[in-house]
Amino acid sequence: MKALKIATFNINGIRARLPNLLEWLAREQPDIVCLQELKAPDSLFPFNDFDAAGYGALCLGQASWNGVAILARDAQPLESRRGLPGDDADHQSRYLEAAVHGILVGCLYLPNGNPQPGPKFDYKLAWFERLIDYARHLQSSEHPVLLAGDFNVVPTDLDIYNPRSWLKDALLQPQSRECYQRLLEQGWTDALRHLYPDEQVYTFWDYFRQHWQKNAGLRIDHLLLNPALKPYLKGAGVDAWVRNEPHASDHAPTWIQLGTRKAR
Repeated sequence: MKALKIATFNINGIRARLPNLLEWLAREQPDIVCLQELKAPDSLFPFNDFDAAGYGALCLGQASWNGVAILARDAQPLESRRGLPGDDADHQSRYLEAAVHGILVGCLYLPNGNPQPGPKFDYKLAWFERLIDYARHLQSSEHPVLLAGDFNVVPTDLDIYNPRSWLKDALLQPQSRECYQRLLEQGWTDALRHLYPDEQVYTFWDYFRQHWQKNAGLRIDHLLLNPALKPYLKGAGVDAWVRNEPHASDHAPTWIQLGTRKAR
């Protein structure tokens, strides 16, 4: 296994925040990046900018909404799947999978689900069920597999500054949390919570009521490791400085560090 830094980052509009993204890539130099919420079709994806920065790229874009991408430093991701199986009528761009630096990486942007109850929440839960079904065979693979992205789920009350203000939000509903737990029960390891079992670690601060300035955050960006990958987990964290930059996304890059050898 190569020593790797792998990050997930909901960029919240790649055209508007490309300078922020390129600054982060230059400073932190992650080896693999999963991007969500591109809000741009493939034709407007900045392949040339990433190439100049030393990154090969794959994207599954969508005009104005959604969109996911995988970047690889000094390499070209080898695409293995575009779109989550299970519903041929679903044309939202939310799942992209590729082999990168010896790891199978699934980049996902799970539906937000608000307002709930309603059709958007129903779609969220249906998409989650499809993910659970598909993830089962990925989890059991003998090869290292990572599922990374914006899951739009706050797993527990430890993962939010104050759940009382969000009780009606789709991110905290019992059905959403139950789906996430069933996914973990397949044998996936939530990297940040595994390494920081008792700490409040946030990855998202919305733009309202000075939530960034008050550190009133949520943890909704997750990196899940299958059993073949977990032994190489060396570190994890959040590049929170990115959230403090001008014109920042409301998410910060969330990352894991993999070592060259299995941990004892």
